[in-house]
Amino acid sequence: IYVQGGMNIEMPDLSSYDLLNARDKLELERIVGLYDDEDDVVNDRALKEKYGQLYSEVLKGVNTHWLSQPVQTGIGQKYNLRLEGGNESFRWGTNISYNSVIGAMKGSERNTFSGTVTLSYSVKNVLFKNQTSIDINKGKESKYGTFSDYAKMNPYYRIKDENGEYIKVYTIKGTKQYNPLYNAQLGVIDEDKYTLITNNFSIEWSINHDLRLRAQLGLQKKNSTSDNYLPADHTTFATATDSDSYFRKGKYTYGTGEDINIDANVTLSYSKIFHEKHQLYAGFDYSIAQKKNHFYTFIVEGFPDGKLDFIGNALQYEKNGVPKGTEELSRRVGFTGNVNYIYNNRYFMDLSFRVDGSSLFGTKNKFAPFWSAGIGWNVHNEKFMQSQNIVNNLRIRGSYGETGSQQFASYQALSTFQSYTGKRYIIWNGAELMGLGNEKLKWQVTKQLNGGVEVGLFDGRLSASFDIYSKKTSNLLSQMDLPLANGFSSYVDNVGEVKNTGYEAMISGYLMRDTHRNIIWSMTAKLAYTKNEITKLSEAIKRQNELYKSKDVEINQLLYEGYAQNSIWAVPSMGIDPSTGYEIFLDKNGNITDKWNPSDKRYFGVDEPKYRGNISTYFAWRDLSVNLSFAYQWGGQQYNETLLNKVEVTNGEIDKNNVDSRVLKKRWQYIGDVKPYKGYGSVETKATSRFVMDDNVFQFQSASVEYRLHSDFLRDKWKVETISIGANMSDIFYISSIKRERGTSYPFARRLALTLSLMF
Repeated sequence: IYVQGGMNIEMPDLSSYDLLNARDKLELERIVGLYDDEDDVVNDRALKEKYGQLYSEVLKGVNTHWLSQPVQTGIGQKYNLRLEGGNESFRWGTNISYNSVIGAMKGSERNTFSGTVTLSYSVKNVLFKNQTSIDINKGKESKYGTFSDYAKMNPYYRIKDENGEYIKVYTIKGTKQYNPLYNAQLGVIDEDKYTLITNNFSIEWSINHDLRLRAQLGLQKKNSTSDNYLPADHTTFATATDSDSYFRKGKYTYGTGEDINIDANVTLSYSKIFHEKHQLYAGFDYSIAQKKNHFYTFIVEGFPDGKLDFIGNALQYEKNGVPKGTEELSRRVGFTGNVNYIYNNRYFMDLSFRVDGSSLFGTKNKFAPFWSAGIGWNVHNEKFMQSQNIVNNLRIRGSYGETGSQQFASYQALSTFQSYTGKRYIIWNGAELMGLGNEKLKWQVTKQLNGGVEVGLFDGRLSASFDIYSKKTSNLLSQMDLPLANGFSSYVDNVGEVKNTGYEAMISGYLMRDTHRNIIWSMTAKLAYTKNEITKLSEAIKRQNELYKSKDVEINQLLYEGYAQNSIWAVPSMGIDPSTGYEIFLDKNGNITDKWNPSDKRYFGVDEPKYRGNISTYFAWRDLSVNLSFAYQWGGQQYNETLLNKVEVTNGEIDKNNVDSRVLKKRWQYIGDVKPYKGYGSVETKATSRFVMDDNVFQFQSASVEYRLHSDFLRDKWKVETISIGANMSDIFYISSIKRERGTSYPFARRLALTLSLMF
């Protein structure tokens, strides 16, 4: 018997935000000139009055910290019970768990109940096993809406009026801005539920000592529903003033869907040792699978009373709306054969061959063959290694293989149609093209060559490994743009080849291994390097790249042969001109210009780190154990979208929303200013190298502590074998070379889990 209980704690962290306070935000608006109109005296007077009203609010101490309004410290619960029993021929086990996660946004939570029953029965040389599990999940989204809405709210706005009522709309600046806290007080419903039932049944027949046959059948069914209700008083309907719209206020969106997955496989395996030196394994596997799902959505309108939130209280269906639905069906079949041979526990070899077929691909390319081969040498088992006591493990290995992938939706290879019921010809309905297919679509194939070595030294006190690889992916899958005259903006095609090379290194060792005093302290460090390069592109994708560069479009990731797949392309920037506040650029000929031209874009790095890794350490003293984990990365770049969205915003954005403090402190204002960000205006900033930054990160990922208590008293008095008390915390700290906000649509939160476990 195993029993566990605990708490989940989510603690919001808003420290990555640096928004303006009320006084500074109003001052920024004044500097920008939002309250001046030299061409219209009447309007200028009205603008000055608005400024005076807002300035009066600031003097009264209004400085609303909107980010803190929708967040909370969420405290959830979790419980787990596991029971096992049986005898040699019949075994049973059951597991029941409940997990309640209370989110960092007020009102957000997710509750999951799970139950599993496992039965196994053996008769002579046949083993029957069945596992049935059920998961019931209910999630509630916060009534407080999207977290980013609070980051936009101006701090000089009050939350409530003089009567203590939530203000619905702010109109002092002429344009309406709605209070997100107002909707949170209404009877908004935003929930989703699902029930997932999974059953896996298997039969294993040991035909003789060497030959074994295993068959498995898995069934999975998931029923999902979603409910979204907006009362009539919700700000979504604030503009509905005419009589027809008035009686359509209030909306209920109901969704229901079903997923059914089936997979089965039969495996015949043979394993035997010959003459105590030759170990052979051979296997053949046949597998089939099907995935099928659908989801329907219905929208109704007209809820005259906000408390009448039952869908049956609606007055009518959505105006000019129809029920909506999606469905998918895909099937897969595979044949696999593999052989493994080991000689005298010194040399080993693996061979495998597989044929996969999938309904996702074009009619002529549904099946594709894949194979792999590997060899290895256990050097430590050679005779010449027996006379030394330094190296206790030394293994050299290498392999080559091909794999295939399916990275797109079910019907990309097929042209799909939908019935057109809006108009008819006499009594017949028509159909319209819904998706443009590509019947020539092929499997994306990756060929990989690996080599590696691992070593253990000083009786296992120190171990290390090093692996190097080279991968070449052909028939690369990507979206291809189409002229809108085709009726579709894009389709999926095989566009080229990509080569990835890299290595992975690991070293692990014991800093202390004192068995006498029960002290263990170990440390492990890992480092991975990767390089990505496009080696071949189709002529169509090359033409698409040139089209991007010739037009005024914001596409920063272009595909070119000889460059990485996720390269960053931008116009070279020379910074901000101190005399004008405008950005100056370099054109493709190396000349300085004040005109941004997309054809001048150059390569400025890759938005993926060249190096990444982690460091972990484990310390144990008697029954106390501590685990710490750190991660790091460097060598990559990022195009810093935060600077565009939060710092180099237009005057229109400044007028409407709150902004980052750098908008006031680090943007050009006066002649002679040497600032990293351009002056204020209404022209949107284009992609330049000024926003490409080195992305170096070090983070404290997690820390866990556990103490195990066991004694004769607990065992004899309470029949308790072990009591364990543990704590785990994640995302403890994060250091980055790029200043960015963590948590936009949902607040970033650190998580703490506390557990108490009993083993009977």
